[in-house]
Amino acid sequence: MGLFDRVFRGSDEMFAKAEAEVNAVVAELGENAPMKMPETAYYLACIYAYLGKKVETLGQLKETLADVKAMMTREYKTKDIFTSGVGTAVAAEMIEACKYARDPAPYASFNGKYHGHFTDAEVRTLGVPLVTRDIPGFVVMIGPAPSKEEALETVKGYQSRGIFVFLIGGIIDQLVECGMTMNFDVRVVPVGEDIWSVGHVISLVVRAAFIFGNVEPGDYAGFNRYTFDRIFAFVNAYKPVPDITVACGAGAIQMGFPVITNDTDDMWAVPKSLIINENTKDWIETSLEARDIKIKVTNIDIPVAFSNAFEGEIIRRGDMQIEVDGSRVDCCEFCRTVDAKDIEDHAIILDGPDIDEFPVGSKISMTFTVEVAGKNWQTDFEPVVERKFHNFVNCIEGVMHTGQRDMIRIRVSKAAFDAGFRAKHIGEVLYGKVKGDYDAVVDKCQVRICTRPEGCTEVRAMANETFRARDARLKTMTDESVDVFYTCILCQAFSPSHVCIVTPERLGLCGAVSWLDAKATNELDPNGPCQIVPKTHCTDERLGAYDDVNEAVNKYSHGALERVTLYSIMEDPMTSCGCFECICGIEPMSNGVVITNREHAGMTPLGMSFSEMASMTGGGVQTPGFMGHGKQFIASKKFLKAEGGLARIVWLPKALKDEMADRINESAKELYGIDDFVSMIADETVTTDMEELYNYLTEVGHPVLEMEPLM
Repeated sequence: MGLFDRVFRGSDEMFAKAEAEVNAVVAELGENAPMKMPETAYYLACIYAYLGKKVETLGQLKETLADVKAMMTREYKTKDIFTSGVGTAVAAEMIEACKYARDPAPYASFNGKYHGHFTDAEVRTLGVPLVTRDIPGFVVMIGPAPSKEEALETVKGYQSRGIFVFLIGGIIDQLVECGMTMNFDVRVVPVGEDIWSVGHVISLVVRAAFIFGNVEPGDYAGFNRYTFDRIFAFVNAYKPVPDITVACGAGAIQMGFPVITNDTDDMWAVPKSLIINENTKDWIETSLEARDIKIKVTNIDIPVAFSNAFEGEIIRRGDMQIEVDGSRVDCCEFCRTVDAKDIEDHAIILDGPDIDEFPVGSKISMTFTVEVAGKNWQTDFEPVVERKFHNFVNCIEGVMHTGQRDMIRIRVSKAAFDAGFRAKHIGEVLYGKVKGDYDAVVDKCQVRICTRPEGCTEVRAMANETFRARDARLKTMTDESVDVFYTCILCQAFSPSHVCIVTPERLGLCGAVSWLDAKATNELDPNGPCQIVPKTHCTDERLGAYDDVNEAVNKYSHGALERVTLYSIMEDPMTSCGCFECICGIEPMSNGVVITNREHAGMTPLGMSFSEMASMTGGGVQTPGFMGHGKQFIASKKFLKAEGGLARIVWLPKALKDEMADRINESAKELYGIDDFVSMIADETVTTDMEELYNYLTEVGHPVLEMEPLM
């Protein structure tokens, strides 16, 4: 039996399973029953992507069976096995969809053992780490591995390299037995028990193409081109590999994802696509080479692993050795410029007792001060580097960090402590990352760590003086007070025509790039993603329209964009890449705007969730009436300046409203003389209904009701 026959047999097997499951659920629930995957605006994403069909009822799902069967052609040509392979993946999605038709949370009874469907919000959280290459690629591991020990070693190997790991089948049980933590936050996801759960992975992949690449529904070649060019993924399939898995592998190869296996039974190697390697312990290097993934190795002398895969790790109280808590005791993290003669490069100076000198479970004071010198270093870089401390410390296995400045919280796990982790190792991480990531401007660096309570009080007081001075300067920094803006095209790795214009009063829409960040990035890499945009030719101050900005977006979008305004949602608004923190859209009854954020899963008064609103924009297109943006931009005096400013805001999710309340109130007081403006903004505890929202705005006397119509 040849490879072609194995693919065709596997496709037939997956289709037969899909047909049986669809017919059974239709018989049970009826053709008019709704068919919806949770928290997505992309219907059944694989069907929507490859066939261009919106499936909203079980009857429509049943009708789609014929289209999927038509993909499974049977001529002995390469094109046929690839198309059959993609059809197999679509059939897999249909099988899983039947579970969600019966129960919106079919995997809940497994108590977290299996993840199942990925929400749009989860897909969007991958945007920034993918473009920054914090996640250099994905692996789908189909098991079981030869042993549970090897399964653990291989998955941890991928994890330490930043590779996002999806698990299917017996390898999940092996890792459960080893006690490994698996969830989306640590980037090791147990997707499902059966091979058809691969449909969830392909759904995530095609939604990335929808969200970031603006690929149109039904563009079969466009999706395959996007995944090949921009999604760096591969498959590890342990023997024995049944026909149904071989057929899924053909689909993976069509998408540009090579398959590595140790199965030699009726298997034929295809260079760079189907790789047979019987030494499974070599699979990591084999896989990375096959997908041409280059890993930047950070060698830091600490006794635990260091990888961005650990950024989402949660340390529970029962697993905690010690805790640093800035809300209870004096703590802070601080970057400080000093003269080169006062620094001993790579000195880690501990002032006070080490971690092993405190009782288990202690809450301790701790400050760490990173002292930096360099001939190209500027004090403006201090807060830029300081904000990265959160990411640096969180990459340590067994260490959790939240907060910033003097409100930090750090937990060190018992497992990390038992491995030998001590205070100096925080210093090693900070030194290694600051010196390595900022080598263009940092010539010398040393780290001071203090655990003496009285010493921490002194350091915190000194740091707060600096923080206050910085804040005062930033408050005076406006779009008018600087001579240049900056581009940010980091996201073009996934959203080819998107260009952010970053100004002092409008940070990047992902929330991660401020004007100072962009300035520092340009200094560090003059040919990199953040390029200088002069602002000498303003054509409309109200809109924030500049000839220089238009030239920049036209150049860096490769001609896809001609004009962008910085302060309008209606006239040539800035494009969105898909990884924005928030999205706002016009609410027509009040002529205001509704804003929601990625963390809010509920509905808005527009009758749309975040995912549905976000599907209206993204992928580098301009959509007047909808705009992606960062959280902090909400309180900016330039937010919707052309349409009257933040007085247009009529609804926010409560958590976001509470987080931004002080800054919104401050700006509203300065702009309109309104006290406690936030109390006039509705949230989900008030209403998610458009008419009720209008009544509420009337009741509280919201200023939007006196403003000019938007349309």
